[in-house]
Amino acid sequence: MESVDDEDPIVLKILHTADWHLGRPFPSFAEGDRIKLSRARLDVLRSVFGVADSFEVDAVLCAGDLFDEPRPGREWTEGLAEILLKHHRPGRPVVLLPGNHDPLMAGSVWHPDHEVRRRFPESVHVVDRLDFELPLGEHAVLYARPCTSTAGQEDPALALPARDEGDDRIRIGMVHGSTHEVPDWQQNYPLDPEAATKRGLDYLAIGDTHAYRVVPLRDGTFPTAPTVYPGAPEATNFGERETGSVALVHFRRRSRRATIHREHVAYWRWRTEHLTDLEQLRGLCREDLGRTVLQLDLDMSLPPAELDEAERLLTDLEGNRAKHGLAGIAAVDRSELRLDTQGIESAFANLPEVLQSAAQRLKEAESGPQAEIARRALYHLYRMTRDSERA
Repeated sequence: MESVDDEDPIVLKILHTADWHLGRPFPSFAEGDRIKLSRARLDVLRSVFGVADSFEVDAVLCAGDLFDEPRPGREWTEGLAEILLKHHRPGRPVVLLPGNHDPLMAGSVWHPDHEVRRRFPESVHVVDRLDFELPLGEHAVLYARPCTSTAGQEDPALALPARDEGDDRIRIGMVHGSTHEVPDWQQNYPLDPEAATKRGLDYLAIGDTHAYRVVPLRDGTFPTAPTVYPGAPEATNFGERETGSVALVHFRRRSRRATIHREHVAYWRWRTEHLTDLEQLRGLCREDLGRTVLQLDLDMSLPPAELDEAERLLTDLEGNRAKHGLAGIAAVDRSELRLDTQGIESAFANLPEVLQSAAQRLKEAESGPQAEIARRALYHLYRMTRDSERA
C-alpha cells in the first residue's frame, strides 16, 4: 500500500464490492455442485470482510445485486446477517445498495418491513430511499440511489446531487447500472460514463458488470474522479473475466484523489478447455484443479484402449460416489468423444464365430445411417471381450 504524504495525508479508506448474487441456483450443474457454488457466494463474503478488517477501512460500500432475486430464501438472508454481525465494527458503516436483481420494492429483502433488517447491526445502512446521504467521517460524504425495479431507464448516477459551491468534502456516489453502450440494445439503468465529473464526485462506486473495470470516458481517457466496477467476488458463469475481486480505495485530504488497489478474494477459478487429443487430457489431470470449476469439451476419436484410458481419466477428474474428483467441479461434454474402430477386428479374433460375425456386421454398419449406434455397440463388445479375458 502507498505511504502517507504528510502534505496531503490519506483521510479515508473504503472497500468497494458488488454483485454477490447470494442464492444463485446454478441449475445447469449437478445437485452437489450446485450446492457448492451457491455456498461459495456466501463463503466469499468472509474473505471480503476479512480484507476490510485487515486494511482497517473506514467504510464498506456494497453496490447492488447482493442477492440474486428480491425475495431470497431465509438461509441466504440469515447467512448474510450472521456475517454482518461477526464483522461489525463500531464506527465503520457498511452500506447495502439494492440492485436490479434485488430491487427496493414491496416485499423485497431491502424493504424496511423485512424481518432480516432487524438482525442487522447498527453499523449497517440499507439504501432504502432515493435521497440517501451518509457522512463518512469528518471529511467525506456518500450519496447513493437504489434500483426500485428489475428494469429501468433512468440514469441513477445523474440523479445524485451536484457539488455545492464551497463544498470541499470527498464526495462518493454509489449506484447500480450499466456503462456499456451496445448499438440497437436498450440498457438497463444506463450510466453516463461522465456522471462522476458532472456531479462533482471524487469516486463513483458502481455494480452490475461482473468484471473489475475502471470505466473510461467516451473518448477513451480516464477522468480524475474514477468510476469503478469492483467485479463479482465469485464468478457466476463460464466466460466471465476479471472476476473475484474487491476494490480498496484510499482518498487524500487536499487533492481528494482516489487511489485504487484491487484485492483478490475468490475461492473458485472458472476454466473452459477444448481438448482434441489424449495427451492434453493426461496433462490436464496432472494439474492442481482442486479449486477449479472446469468446463471440458472433448473432440477426439480414439482406438479402444485409449478410449478406455480417457474414460478412466475423466472419472478421475469428475470423481464418483466413492471418491473425490481431481477438479473441484467438472462439467464434461462427451458428445464428441468417439471410438476409432480402425483395426478393431483383431480384438475379436478369439471370440466365437457368431460374435465375430456380429462384430463384422456392426463394422459394416458404420458406413450407414446408424453409424454412431454401431460404433457404441462395437465398443461395448470390445469391453465385454476385454473383461472376459481378465476374469
